[in-house]
Amino acid sequence: MSGASTSRLANLIALAQEPSSSKRRELLREITDLFFAGAEGHNPGEMRAFDSVMGLLAAEMEQEIRAELAGRLADAPRPPHKLVRTLAADEAGVAGPILARSKALEEADLVNLAQTRGQAHLRALSTRNDLTTAVSDVIVDRGDDATLSTLLVNPSVPLSRKASERVVDRASENPALHEAVVDRHDLPVDLLNEMYFVVEARLREQIMARNSALDPAELEAALSAGRKRVATRDGALPADFAQAEAQIRALKARGAISPQMLAGFLRHNERTKFLIALTELSDIDFHTARRIVERRELDALAIVCRAADFERALFLTFAVLILEPGQAMARAQEYGQLYSDLPRDTALRTMRFWRMRRSTGDVAAA
Repeated sequence: MSGASTSRLANLIALAQEPSSSKRRELLREITDLFFAGAEGHNPGEMRAFDSVMGLLAAEMEQEIRAELAGRLADAPRPPHKLVRTLAADEAGVAGPILARSKALEEADLVNLAQTRGQAHLRALSTRNDLTTAVSDVIVDRGDDATLSTLLVNPSVPLSRKASERVVDRASENPALHEAVVDRHDLPVDLLNEMYFVVEARLREQIMARNSALDPAELEAALSAGRKRVATRDGALPADFAQAEAQIRALKARGAISPQMLAGFLRHNERTKFLIALTELSDIDFHTARRIVERRELDALAIVCRAADFERALFLTFAVLILEPGQAMARAQEYGQLYSDLPRDTALRTMRFWRMRRSTGDVAAA
């Protein structure tokens, strides 16, 4: 800063000490202009002086002026740090630009703001392109659904495994979050497959497409991570489960279980036997099979049957018996095409995620 500029700053600082001045607003703008005129060349002493006097004046200004100042400082490469932190903690209408863009805020600043400020502040933070998982963890924990949606659609925001699990749990209860979660390219594949049962057909296709592109190493890594997250909220077993299981095990011991036998269970309304037999032939857990059938998830049932190498005609028989009378017959051709178009390799990859509950449960039981 030149000698003249230094003298001018000293005069402005002296003027700022006058509490009765009627030109304090103009004074703040003038000091701000002076700061930006030599922003790259201010020495530490000058920076402290700007920080002090601008902060003193800004504290007495109305929101409109503080917001104007925040907007100007948000993109400054070397703004007065104390002032920037003060503006970041101001009301949302002031803090927004600083929270969203200022590089002067350090990770500790961002974590503290995420822990202490409201949803509007969290949403502004969620738009940054330099967040760390330390910050995003806090936003996921504290943010409402609108904030979480803002965070999820920002592709530059990294999510920890813990945050990703929390996101999937939240999304399972809120369809408004489904697309943002499924679109996350960094979402662990095992968690992505948990979303399969709650999202619409278009998003299910995205999940299946990603499954079809998995390489063996990625698949094994995803399965390893997923085994640590076993569902604990599947609900109670049906009242006839023990009796039905004993009967199916007896049939299995005699080698008497066949895919065609499952259709007979459905025809005689022996739903629990059908489900237990299906789990034996497809190697998935009872709760996953039950969810598929009770919700009439025919595309999911197609995956199970295709992976188990059931005949197309048997799958269509299941569809007719599970759906309402007339509904499946009217859509038989559609379901048949669905089954024919599903690559068995893709079905097998998807089934590996659905089998995690069964294999983890078996390990725990042992």
